[in-house]
Amino acid sequence: MIFVKRFKKALLIILGVIAVLAMIGAIIVYQLSPDYNGEKTLTKLTKEVKVYYDAYGIPHIYGENEADAFRALGYVHAQDRLWQMELLRRIGSGGLSEVFGADLLETDKFFISLGINEASENTIKNIVPNDPMVQLSQAYLDGVNQFIDQGPTPVEFYLTGIKKRPFTLKDVYNTVGYMAFSFAMAHKTDPLLTNIKNKLGPDYLVDLEIDVDSSTVLIKNHKPLPQVSVVNELITSKVSEILNKLPLAQFEGSNSWVIAPEKTKNGKVIFANDPHIGFAQPSVWYEAHVSTPAYEKYGYHLAGVPFPLLGHNRKLAYGLTMFENDDIDFYFEEENPLDRNSYKTTSGYTPYKLVHNTIKVKDEDAVAFKYKESIHGPIVHGITTELSDDKSIAMSWVYTKVENKVMDALYGLSRANNLSDFKKALPDIHAPGLNIMYGDAVGNVAWFATAKLYTMPEESHTKFILDGSSGKDEPLGYLDFSENPMAVNPPWSYVYSANNQPDSIAGMLYPGYYLPENRAKRIVSLLEPKDDWDKQQVSEMILDVTAPVDIDIVSNLVKLMDVKQLSEQEIHVLDKLSLWDGNNQIEKIEPTVYHRWLYQLIKHAFEDELGTEMFQELLATHMFKRLIAPLAEKETSVWWDNITTKDIVETKQQAVIESFKLAVASLKADFGDNNVMWTWGKVHTLEHEHPIGRIKALRSFFNVGPFPAMGTREVINNMAFSYDETGKYPVTSGPSTRRVIDFSDIENSISILPTGQSGNPFSPHYRDQAKMFNKGHFRKMMMNKEEIISSKKSLLIFKPKL
Repeated sequence: MIFVKRFKKALLIILGVIAVLAMIGAIIVYQLSPDYNGEKTLTKLTKEVKVYYDAYGIPHIYGENEADAFRALGYVHAQDRLWQMELLRRIGSGGLSEVFGADLLETDKFFISLGINEASENTIKNIVPNDPMVQLSQAYLDGVNQFIDQGPTPVEFYLTGIKKRPFTLKDVYNTVGYMAFSFAMAHKTDPLLTNIKNKLGPDYLVDLEIDVDSSTVLIKNHKPLPQVSVVNELITSKVSEILNKLPLAQFEGSNSWVIAPEKTKNGKVIFANDPHIGFAQPSVWYEAHVSTPAYEKYGYHLAGVPFPLLGHNRKLAYGLTMFENDDIDFYFEEENPLDRNSYKTTSGYTPYKLVHNTIKVKDEDAVAFKYKESIHGPIVHGITTELSDDKSIAMSWVYTKVENKVMDALYGLSRANNLSDFKKALPDIHAPGLNIMYGDAVGNVAWFATAKLYTMPEESHTKFILDGSSGKDEPLGYLDFSENPMAVNPPWSYVYSANNQPDSIAGMLYPGYYLPENRAKRIVSLLEPKDDWDKQQVSEMILDVTAPVDIDIVSNLVKLMDVKQLSEQEIHVLDKLSLWDGNNQIEKIEPTVYHRWLYQLIKHAFEDELGTEMFQELLATHMFKRLIAPLAEKETSVWWDNITTKDIVETKQQAVIESFKLAVASLKADFGDNNVMWTWGKVHTLEHEHPIGRIKALRSFFNVGPFPAMGTREVINNMAFSYDETGKYPVTSGPSTRRVIDFSDIENSISILPTGQSGNPFSPHYRDQAKMFNKGHFRKMMMNKEEIISSKKSLLIFKPKL
């Protein structure tokens, strides 16, 4: 009896402790969660602003004037995404080591040396305070900073020990600067190609598809009216390592197409866009619908940036893909043998500019850091500890070379009410290179390649490191924006972009790091024959996972197979792959076999000549994606021979058969003899990783997923991944949103985010779209005020501070 009483007493104590802990946990969750209901006061607010949150946590902001609406936007954006804002502003200024420790020190050094922060400071010095762009930006920042003062501190700040601090306009420019560099591909390609050329000779460059290809599917222009020593091999691998450590997503590629009224069922423009960006948690875009008597926009915002990069209203829609033009060049600088702080120019030896910085490091002393800068840009060698100074290389980036008016452009695009207004803002985008897509309610469709393009001497090849001392490899001048690629209301009645090569620019095919024609070819093949498109059909097209180019590659490889050398099971697998329709759904086995085979074949071709490190660098380039299909078609190539077998010259056929057998053997080892079990969804998965989710104990709390993922690399539903020895393909980048806007029914246009609207793990909208996204579902982008009010889930009212 006594035992029972003691047991009951102990049980009551345990239950009491659990109840207290649960209560404490509930209080913590409540205090750290975003506040979507109630009333708040904002300083500088002149009139009341109402924010209606829909079922997915998207704010619909109604104000009497734009300044008030943007103050409210800043506040609600910060309460859902302050941690993301904090990290983004720190990249360009070299502030990640203060958050994550010495492991990010080389990353900070690299980004400081790019000059993003310095360029932002120079831009801020020249801004006009009463400029409307500046005033609205400041109103937005006022809202952000009032949340920092009044709102709860996100849990990540507690876990990392950093303090909240106000945001400034310079932070906005630093975020835009990081976005501009994130698009770049030159740092992964130019030093690598120079290494290959110097190590192996020019014969090994022939099959690498390094030049622009006039035979590929080109984005067609239409302008109906006239318009006013060996390189240190560490450089590529080190830069790649630096970027891989970034705790945020990088911008990758994208699709977009805009269909003119002549090709739609309802006779109105249909707009589609799915920018491809590295997957992460929180996801990249913050959706917000802002409405005032003089302004309305349903927009997609980067964290900390007041103006949307993607947007629409009842009059027009716009979006973007990456141009992939070449806007970074590398130069050898010949240093003075008597003075390493000077370098040779056409007028003699000139002192380097020495730039001094101090980097704060978490739990350690601050680190003094200096780097050298030539007329071309920062010296890459010497920035990191592993890169020696045996030959100095400078990096020239157009983003830091000319006046920065990107924020003016974003403001102008968001304010435009017609095609004419829209076009006026485009020349202000100097970098990153973007394909800006446009469609409107009166039937216009357009594509504009925006960037500050420049011409080079004919003998200069910008895919290699250039000569910095002779003057013969210097840019000749910038092109006028009217010479940029563009198509306005073309007679074929649609425009599109899939990061592929645009048609000629100023009489030439402009150099770049364009992606292969795979997606472009598929988009054109679907759009061309059909003249009755509707929203449902476009939403199905944006989810297309068919890979026609991969079918062609398989066909070219299968021709070389000798069944006498195959086992019965290998023949069965080969027969199944031969009949593949290019579909990449999760239940299919063909894509699993295809990618295992292709990796083994590519490894056989390249790793013996390049070595393991340079081979991995090649796999990280767009160039690698471009060379696969042509190489599979060619009968002969210098790459097919294995140079480690001195007395044997291997053929393509030998490589193809051996690679296939290795692929099948690896699948049997991983999944067993029954090939029915080799399904794509087992190896192709998607997990949205939070920076703190890299800690195993916190992974399930912060990360979203993993999920089996349909799609593959370079299909319309582009779920990209990297190759490695594991034979697993975790998705690294893909659609950051999917949008379909139908001007015949604008209020029922649709979209989706990869995870959710909020970056706060205590919010109900942290992951509420993840399963929908993975299944290819959509939700409405609400614009009808009556419907928004009647269906609202919560209402947050901002009032002026008396």
